[in-house]
This record gives sequence, C-alpha cells and structure tokens, in this order.
Amino acid sequence: MGFARTCSVALVGVEGVVVEVQADLEPGVAAFTLVGLPDKSLTESRDRVRAAVVNAGAAWPQKKLTVGLSPASVPKSGSGFDLAVAAAVLGAAERVDPRAIADLVLIGELGLDGRVRPVRGILPAVLAAADAGYRQVVVPEQTAGEAALVPGVSVLGVRSLRQLIAVLTDEPVPEEEPTEAGRPDAMLAGLLVPGAGLGTGLAAGPGDPAEGPDLADVAGQHRARRALEVAAAGSHHLLLSGPPGAGKTMLAERLPGILPPLTRQESLEVTAVHSVAGILPPGEPLVRRAPYCAPHHSATMQSLVGGGNGLPRPGAVSLAHRGILFLDEAPEFSGKALDALRQPLESGHVVIARAAGVVRLPARFLLALAANPCPCGRHTLHGAGCECPAALVRRYQARLSGPLLDRVDLRVEVEPVTRADLLGQGGRGESSAAVAARVHEARARAAARLADTPWRVNSEIPGHELRTRYLAAPGALADAERDIERGLLTARGLDRVLRVAWTVADLAGHERPDGQDIALALELRTGIARGVPVGAGDRP
Repeated sequence: MGFARTCSVALVGVEGVVVEVQADLEPGVAAFTLVGLPDKSLTESRDRVRAAVVNAGAAWPQKKLTVGLSPASVPKSGSGFDLAVAAAVLGAAERVDPRAIADLVLIGELGLDGRVRPVRGILPAVLAAADAGYRQVVVPEQTAGEAALVPGVSVLGVRSLRQLIAVLTDEPVPEEEPTEAGRPDAMLAGLLVPGAGLGTGLAAGPGDPAEGPDLADVAGQHRARRALEVAAAGSHHLLLSGPPGAGKTMLAERLPGILPPLTRQESLEVTAVHSVAGILPPGEPLVRRAPYCAPHHSATMQSLVGGGNGLPRPGAVSLAHRGILFLDEAPEFSGKALDALRQPLESGHVVIARAAGVVRLPARFLLALAANPCPCGRHTLHGAGCECPAALVRRYQARLSGPLLDRVDLRVEVEPVTRADLLGQGGRGESSAAVAARVHEARARAAARLADTPWRVNSEIPGHELRTRYLAAPGALADAERDIERGLLTARGLDRVLRVAWTVADLAGHERPDGQDIALALELRTGIARGVPVGAGDRP
C-alpha cells in the first residue's frame, strides 16, 4: 500500500483555502476514485491526470487508487488541482519521494500531453498558501510572475509534468519547446474569460496616464471639472446630471487619468480580484492603475454586485475595487440593481449569500453616475421643446432613490457647452497631468494626517471622528447647521459634507476646513449656490 499527500488551494470568492490532496494505493482492481466534494470540471481531472502522467513518461499504477481532497466540506471547483493530484499519485506510486511533496503547494491544469496550463486566481491562491505558513509553491510558468508578487514565498514555474518530476527527483530538467514567434499561445486561454474586458466595459487604467484621454479636451465645464478634482482627491462619489451632449460621459472617462497610482497593497487587492475574474492581461501580473468599469444600463443586479451558479463570482462593484464604477444613463438601470449598491457604498465590501455558501467580496470604489433630467433630456434647456409631462419627469428622476443619492457626495449640474467654449475662444482647460499633480498633493496631506489611523482618504473617515477629532474651524459649520434645520441635510449628509470639506481644504492647502471650504462642499452636494468660486484656478 502506498500513500502520499501534497497541497493545493480552493478559491471561495477571492479568498483561498488550502486543501490537502491525499493519494492512496491499495491492491485490487485498477480504479480511480476522487472524493472531497469536487465539481464536474474537477471530477474530469481523473482522465486528464492519467493521460498526462503516461505522456510524461511515468507508469500509471495498476491498483485501486483513491484521491481525497480535505477538508471535504469545502466545495472545490476548477482544473487547478490537476498538478497536485498528479504529484500525489506519483508520490503514492513512489515515482517521486512523498516527503518532497508533503510541504509543497501545487496549482495548475494538466493537458493530455503533460503540459502544465495556467489557471485563474493564482495570486489569491498563493496569498492563502503564504498565510497558512507554506513557503514553496509550484505554478505554471506563465503565471510565475503573478505568484512571485507574494513576499516570502519560493516560486517554481514549470511548463510540463516532466519538468516537475525531474526537479523532484534531482534529474536533469528537460527543455520544453517554446511557442513559435507570431503563433498564438493556446496555453494562455485559461487565463481569460471570453467576453471580459471590452465586452464588459472594464479596462485597467493605462500604465502612463498620458496614454488615456486628457481632461484638456473638455471644453468649458469649470464646475464639473472642479467636482472631478474633488472626487479624485478624496474618493467621493459623484453625480453628473445634465442634457445630452453636455459632456457627462466625456468627463467621467477622464476621471481615471487624475487618480494617483495604486499603492502596493491596493495593487495586490485589485490584481487578486482581476485574476479570479479572468481579466488580468497576460504578461502584466500586477495592476498598477485604478480600474475603470462601465457596465451597460441593461446590467442585472447579479452582474453588478456578484453572483452566478454555485459560489458567487465577482461583479462590477468588485471589478471596480480601488477604482471607478461609472454608470452612464443611471436612471435606465433597474431600481433593484441600483439599490443593491447601497451597502457596498457604505461598507466597502459586499456579502453575497447563496445556497452554496456565503462570500465576502471587496468593493471599495468611487461611484460616478451620469443622468439626463428627463427621458428626452431637454427638460432643463430653455426653449428646447421638452414634451415630457411633469409626472413622467418626476418618475424618471425618482429612479435614483433618495437613500442612494444620500450616499453621493457631489451632485453637479452639467450645463450645455457654450459656443465660445466649444470653439476654443475661452482658452484650453487644464490638462489631466496638472490636475493629477494637485490631487496627488491633496492625497499626501490626507495620508499624513491619517497616518496613525486605518483610513487613507477623507471619504473613509467615520462621522464620529469628523465631529470629535477632526474639527473644522470655529463657526465654519453655521451654514451646514441651518441646512440641517431646514431639512436639506440628513445626519449622513452632514458627515459627507465634512468629508468633502476636508478634501477641499487639502486641495487648498488649509490646515482644517474654514467657512468657505464648508460652503463649497455644501454647494457641491445640494446644488444651491453659496457664492463660492468653483472654477479651475479659482481655488482660495
């Protein structure tokens, strides 16, 4: 009787669970039994592993073989267990030393010819292995760079099962023929989900902000440009409302260009989600720029917050983690889908309960909404001939519910572009690089102030801390207090005004918000003019 064990990782959402893969050989009729709550794709690994072992030059044991995946209560899916199953079988057959694989974590799919194919979710899987105390992992060669992002872990990238056997038995490692230049690499097919990327409106920000659309291309819109700057500096949610053609989508598409690069920890979080979702570009193991996700207004609630058959998969709110979720034509989204955004907007994560289990997915994003004032879009234009009845206009605007809008910090009316602005007579606006520099300085001031706290941007500070620890200048809250008495502000609204005021103060270089900073924050939230300059270059 032979026995061997090794380890792999099962992904539950974007978190990993280390699974012990055990192989047991007993005398009897040759059979291969796989136990441990596998799904269909994992059950099929029996045939893949058998063919891969034989084609790798090793003998398949002609005995009763049982492979167990422990803990058996955790659902296991995908083809990433193939490599660990093959190693455990070879260890039980004494083709390799069972002690050499006992402390290894192996992740990868096997082809029938013995090649090791890459799978999705390598980064969160290796992170889970490192957290469990494992220090040696074996992954497909194409994903070795992604696995190497985890510190303190020794990574071995292999192209075939033959190479793994040679490494474990101290034999000369055979060379595998590389893919011919100019020929598509079929091995990379397992990393990408068909239709992800452009099909879902998702794209990671470019490595160089100059490669993206420039804010200088926007004609006029000084108020909206200032709102974009405040939103980027403090990660505040934003609503752009106005008639068609005013530039709402154009402004939102330039928001990623003024966001600062992701920190190392944020990059790892984003890369883990994108790796599981299958949208991580091959050859770019680390996402360095904030992602930008813009789903179509026909998106369902499950596609926004996450869902799918079996264990839920990341939705748009998770794909936009540490980046921007832009909902164009927001009133056209279903009310059920929009209201599902309330909880992740507050908590920064989404908890999805299904019959197969409960999954917690990260969802800390900047929400940007764009909306027309009515179905035809001409309601706010004088003399434009809007024929929408008043009741229809009210129903259309009510599609964005009060509780959802209460979580939006900045609400800006985007006015139609004037002829002077459109023809360039008003001068070219500031570039994304100039605005990004101010955003970076404001973020640095906020980070220095919040250095000893778990928060990094102003939008994350709890309301209690804003009212007790981070106080505004004396008398600065007079206007906000009057708005609360008049019913224009809720308790949550006051907290969000204070957060925006701190961001405005950081952009202006103030030590703490004064009356003018509070007034500008109130104007950006309520839309009521307070006599404060908001145009680019008019900062106090």
